[in-house]
Amino acid sequence: MGNRQGNLDRIFAALADPTRRAMLDRLAQQPSATVSRLAEPFAIQLPAVVKHLDVLGKAKLITRAKAGRVVTVRLRPESMREAMAWLYRRERFWSGRLDKLSAYAEGRELQAGSKKKS
Repeated sequence: MGNRQGNLDRIFAALADPTRRAMLDRLAQQPSATVSRLAEPFAIQLPAVVKHLDVLGKAKLITRAKAGRVVTVRLRPESMREAMAWLYRRERFWSGRLDKLSAYAEGRELQAGSKKKS
């Protein structure tokens, strides 16, 4: 359980940065890209791109393969599924709670409305 929790922490920390999210979005549009191709739209130096990729790699959101001097990056959807499953469990919990709160508030509203008419 600790390893899974640690990976969730790394996933959400990786997703907290807009540049890393944009990189994941680019990889979602194409199955793989070289590091230089992935870096093209960003106004940052290649070493900074590599640092972002290191964070994404530690979170297991991407994989990298090296062929000669070319490094290819691929999206790894399994970790995103893990994060989505965690979010879905929380969403189910909170949806139920919020539905109950809404019903309670509507009941109080109806009660208050009937007291004003009396």
